[in-house]
Amino acid sequence: MTRKSPLDDPANAAHAWARYRRIMKLLLAATVLVVAIAVGVLFAFNGAISVHFYIAVALGISLTMLLGGGLMGLMFLSNGTGHDESVDNQMPGRDELWSPRED
Repeated sequence: MTRKSPLDDPANAAHAWARYRRIMKLLLAATVLVVAIAVGVLFAFNGAISVHFYIAVALGISLTMLLGGGLMGLMFLSNGTGHDESVDNQMPGRDELWSPRED
């Protein structure tokens, strides 16, 4: 029988998602700062190359930071609320999977 997740409680879920949104807002601010610094440094050393180069750099850094941070934030949300402990993992043990077959 699967145990009840702490995220099933609306108060716990609201608190957890508010914390996640706060983390994502901080991550967005850090991403904007890093992109501005990176584009500024590239412009200082390389000059005006092509606007497409700077757009690609900004998008690459932004998507990488936001996707990585978002997934990590979801992992922290799941672990921090106790949702991970409520999952019933009925996988067979290693010995059951790797035992020699008897024909």
